[in-house]
Amino acid sequence: MKPVRILTIAGSDSGGGAGIQADLKTITVLGGFGMSVITALTAQNTLGVHGIHDVPPAFVAAQFDAVATDIGIDAAKTGMLATSEVILVVAGKIRDYGIEKLVVDPVMVAKGGMSLIREEAKKTLIAELVPLAFVLTPNIPEAEVLSQTRIATLDDMKNAARIIRDLGARHVVVKGGHLAGDAVDLLFDGREFRTFSAPRIETADTHGTGCTYSAAIATNLGRGMDVPEALAAAKRYITEAIRHAWRVGGGHGPTNHLAPLVRPGTGAEP
Repeated sequence: MKPVRILTIAGSDSGGGAGIQADLKTITVLGGFGMSVITALTAQNTLGVHGIHDVPPAFVAAQFDAVATDIGIDAAKTGMLATSEVILVVAGKIRDYGIEKLVVDPVMVAKGGMSLIREEAKKTLIAELVPLAFVLTPNIPEAEVLSQTRIATLDDMKNAARIIRDLGARHVVVKGGHLAGDAVDLLFDGREFRTFSAPRIETADTHGTGCTYSAAIATNLGRGMDVPEALAAAKRYITEAIRHAWRVGGGHGPTNHLAPLVRPGTGAEP
């Protein structure tokens, strides 16, 4: 039996709720074989990020080569890429190995408010990585940075999605969790808009939701789903992971990546 091989290229979260740890949990629960390229180490818990140690770009490249030349990659996702040097290495390797099913989560700010990307690296992300994205998944604040517009309504999300897609991404998913009302995500493929909605769950335990969502999308794409199908399944998964979130720590707790397994019948099963 050959598993679906999913690579996450992201930072490590010592608290286990986001980053590499959240991605690998998600990939495993959804039936993929998870691999990692760690781009940064963080000293992190539910209360915030207390320190960041960047992995040298050459070692980022070494991890990528080790995985790609031996195991292979069916789909990949990126998360925290803090520096221009790391972004350039990652973009180069994605091109070298011809990775087409790439989900780019343009991580910029942690849940507690700490910046996870250097200011100059944002331009490199837009110029080098966004054009390689098969699916780009900015939240509202990230979409505002990428589009240079303010977003307060669904129409604003549509306008931002058009602008962001012109940067080169094949599919843009503007996540609406920061707006009031139901959690509505907007997909734009250059021709039409589709919305994916779920009831808002009132909880503080949403640490790692963006990482988990993008990892689920990448895994679903690797399993052969088309983009709308992959998004719909990922939306069901993240909704149940939030609904049954763990009460861990004194701040923003993590989602429950095991929710579909321990609470079957939700529609989020692999």
